Amino acid sequence: MKQLFFIALAAMAMTACTSAKADQEKSEQEDAPVVYFTKEITPESLIRVYEALGVEIPDGARVAVKISTGESKHTNHLRPDFIAPLVNKVGGRLVECNTAYGGARATTEAHRKAIAERGYVNVDIMDEEDTMHLPVKDTKWIQYDIVGSHLKNYDFMINLAHFKGHQMGGFGGVLKNQSIGVAASCGKAYIHSAGVTDDVDKCWRHTDNQDGFLESMAAAAQAVHDYFKKDGRNIVYINVMNNMSIDCDCNAHPEAPKLKDMGILASTDPVALDKACLDLVFGHTNTTGDDANPLIRRIKMLHGTHTVEYAEKIGLGSQKYQLVEIE
Repeated sequence: MKQLFFIALAAMAMTACTSAKADQEKSEQEDAPVVYFTKEITPESLIRVYEALGVEIPDGARVAVKISTGESKHTNHLRPDFIAPLVNKVGGRLVECNTAYGGARATTEAHRKAIAERGYVNVDIMDEEDTMHLPVKDTKWIQYDIVGSHLKNYDFMINLAHFKGHQMGGFGGVLKNQSIGVAASCGKAYIHSAGVTDDVDKCWRHTDNQDGFLESMAAAAQAVHDYFKKDGRNIVYINVMNNMSIDCDCNAHPEAPKLKDMGILASTDPVALDKACLDLVFGHTNTTGDDANPLIRRIKMLHGTHTVEYAEKIGLGSQKYQLVEIE
C-alpha cells in the first residue's frame, strides 16, 4: 500500500509540474511579439498588414522605406508598382546603399542608372556622400556598424524586405536587409569579413568565417534597430514571401523559384518576423511544383538559421511569436 501511495504522490507531482510548465509556456506565448500574416500579395494587402502593426508615424517625421533595388531586371526584387501605394501612403522615401561586390550598383552613378531602369523614383542612396558609424552592443566581431550618412536624415524606417534565399547568408529577410542592406559599401565589406576589413577589394579574402559573418549581420541589424528606437525615432518590419529563389536579389541571374508564394508578414520584432518566415518554409508541405526543399537546403548548407538564433541571443528580439492572420 505504501508503494502505491508513493507512486500516486509521484504521479501527482509530475502532473503538477507538467501543468505548471504548460501554464508558463502559455504565458510566454501570450507575451510573445505578434507577427501579422496575410496570404494575399497585393499593394492593398501590403498596406493592410502594415496598418495592422498599429504604429503611428509622428507628424512631420521623415520616413525611410528600405528596399533592395535588385542587381538586374531578372532578379526578384519588389517591383515599384507593388510598393508605391504604401510608400505614398506614409509619405516615405525609398533608401538604398551601394554594393561591395562590383556589379551594376557598386557606384552611385551606376546605381542611379539601375534605379532608373527598374522604374523606381525618389530613391536616396544613403552612402552617396559619406558614411557614419553606429555603436554596436555585441562587439564579438565588429566594433561598429558603418552606414550611409544620410541615415541621420530619417526619423522612421519601414524595413521592407523580400524574403528569399541568399548565396552567402542562406536566406535574406529583414535582418539581412537591415544589416548588409543598410550598411555602406565599406560597411558591407566589414560585415562580410566579420570585422577584419572595410576594404571592398580585400574583404572577400576573409569569407571563411561563416558564423562570424552571420553573427556580424545580427550585430549590425541590432545597431540600426537601436538607432531607430531612441530619441523619438521608430522602425517596423515587413517580409514579402514571393518569388522565393534560393538566390538573393543581389544575384543578377538567380535560380528560378521552386516554392510558391506564401504571403506578407509584418512585426515590430525583426527576429520574430524572420523566424516566422523560416517556420513557414521549413514546415511547408511540398507538392508538385511547390517545393521548399531547395531553399531549405540552401539555408542549412550556410547555417542560415544561426543569424536568427544569434540575434535573439544578443537581445535584438524573440524567436517566440504569435502568428495572427488578417483578412
